[in-house]
Amino acid sequence: MAGVTDRAFREITREISPALVMTEMISAKALLYNNARTRAMLPPPAEAPPRIVQLFGRDAEEMAAAAQILAAAGMDGVDLNMGCPAPKIVKNGEGAALLREQSRAVAIARAVARAVSIPVSVKCRLGWNAAEADAALHLAPRWEEAGIAFLTVHGRTREQFYGGRADWAAIAAVRAATGLPVIANGDIASPEDARAVLAATGCAGVMIGRAALGNPWALAAVTAALTPGAPAWRRPASAERAATAERHLDKLLAYKGEYIGVREMRKHLAWYLKGRRGAAAWRTAALQAESAAVLREIIRRAFTGEQEPGTPKLYAQYQSE
Repeated sequence: MAGVTDRAFREITREISPALVMTEMISAKALLYNNARTRAMLPPPAEAPPRIVQLFGRDAEEMAAAAQILAAAGMDGVDLNMGCPAPKIVKNGEGAALLREQSRAVAIARAVARAVSIPVSVKCRLGWNAAEADAALHLAPRWEEAGIAFLTVHGRTREQFYGGRADWAAIAAVRAATGLPVIANGDIASPEDARAVLAATGCAGVMIGRAALGNPWALAAVTAALTPGAPAWRRPASAERAATAERHLDKLLAYKGEYIGVREMRKHLAWYLKGRRGAAAWRTAALQAESAAVLREIIRRAFTGEQEPGTPKLYAQYQSE
């Protein structure tokens, strides 16, 4: 998830769950231009494997060359993004727009799979819109022939973005059309959802996206439920949630400095606060924070229930502390 699954997020998640976590989307073109910000997004050697980078672009040769850079840097896999619905991505013919250019989508997968020896996967949506919702169904066997290792399918079209319900039956049809391991994605937020989608689709696994925002325990709960012999998952207490949020802040500060770290932690803390008493007011306070000290104070107060924010005056008090 762009702007979310950075190093800090991945490390926090792996502290809680053994689930595989990919990087946020990385531009093949920017990687080829040796863009410093893009290079900084790559998992460092010190990060625990598997280190899988999600790559986006529309030129097969550029995607293959970028994948070779990733392989040479020690990455363990490359995931090709053909599902992002964001306007700034699709307007360039990237992400989900590739589902409208099936020959190009196959050529990219083939070029990348031939260029590297590490596993190459594809993440896609069902299609562009309701009239073209069978794109993944037709592409799956072609991607298999092209040499990808597995396929993740989000059960919505690009036109839907995140509205409506994910079409698990359509994911099942894609799974039946290929011998590839298919991973189901869309509306999976709990162990019950995970079991239901696997039963409905016959998929090899599940991918969780938005449900993990501020809630890495969702991955732990699902992983425990789907792993034979795993101990029962224990819901974290408020103190554990607070400690995790603060560690997340610490990692962002260490990797990105206070100015950027604080601004990126604002959205994460807003997600961590979901479901807390007075959550709306706490989120407002978090999104106005200008320093790490203010964010720490909000974490302490929100998760211990010592004091609830109630007025703009109190937000100003946070800023001055």
